Amino acid sequence: MDVLSDVLRGLRLEGALFLHAEFGEPWCVQAPAGAQLALMLPVQATRLAICHLVLEGSCRVQWGEGQGLPMRPGDVVVLPRGEPHCLASGAGAGAVSLQHLVAPRLPDLTRIRYGGPGDRTRLVCGWLALERGHGHPLLDALPSAFLTSLAQRPCGGWLTQSVLYALDESAQGRPGADLVGARVAEALFVEALRGHLDGHPDHPPGWTMGSQDPQIGRCLSLLHGQPARAWDLASLAHEVGVSRSVLAARFQQLVGMAPMHYLARWRLVLAARLLGEPRSTVARVCEAVGYASESAFHRAFKREYGLAPGHWRRRAQRSGAATPGVGVDAGAASSDD
Repeated sequence: MDVLSDVLRGLRLEGALFLHAEFGEPWCVQAPAGAQLALMLPVQATRLAICHLVLEGSCRVQWGEGQGLPMRPGDVVVLPRGEPHCLASGAGAGAVSLQHLVAPRLPDLTRIRYGGPGDRTRLVCGWLALERGHGHPLLDALPSAFLTSLAQRPCGGWLTQSVLYALDESAQGRPGADLVGARVAEALFVEALRGHLDGHPDHPPGWTMGSQDPQIGRCLSLLHGQPARAWDLASLAHEVGVSRSVLAARFQQLVGMAPMHYLARWRLVLAARLLGEPRSTVARVCEAVGYASESAFHRAFKREYGLAPGHWRRRAQRSGAATPGVGVDAGAASSDD
């Protein structure tokens, strides 16, 4: 089981490139929170991750309380929870709002030139709509922002050329250009994430750290590969080949929670995804994620997402948020709540 791919499927990424910008020094652009940007875009999501790729020149990205990173050609920064942030050439420029620059032309991919007569920086910006709800194990484990150098990645040249190709497709107005841009934005996010995981094996406890450990990685693969199995600590420890006490302690240390707590949360993330399937039923999703009792499933799901499973299912299917091929047996849809 490829745990990273499984977790990313749980996010139900939907992305797009929305800005191709050339800035002249001095310049400074203030970007809003992802939730605010989402109001300007044709997405059925309340949360957006934001990414920026430097094609030429250099700049600095800043967020939070004085946190920041320098960016050079080939660097891509991702703000997975859509933190408000600022991109700038340096001191000496007043900040302009990103909405002011691009709002009149969204949701189309916008090409802009802005700033002074100095050194030029060319950026491509993208957004990714994430699954509604909260408490996703991947998002919880990521920092507010992380940076990956595509120049250091095996696919860096290919991905950069793919971005340039998507920009050209959009500029020429070719049929299918929006879909090309969407897939490139999603690939950019995934590769930046993989670069972050590869480059930070010692980051604080969380799902991503556990996946790098041979024993805990094996445990996570089992939980993701067979989420409906009636797991307990003893059966997991037997499969992994360690004692219950060692498994419990190491899982807690690396992932930040007990194995059964992680499984309970993952089952609900999976359930939210499955409920968006075109012909799913609450009863079948309940069984697919390992709940023996529908009433227990209803209580757990509503506690996590604030909606009953049937309500979530109807809303997800109305918004067209289904992800094909997840594996719930297709059958007649029910009207369960």
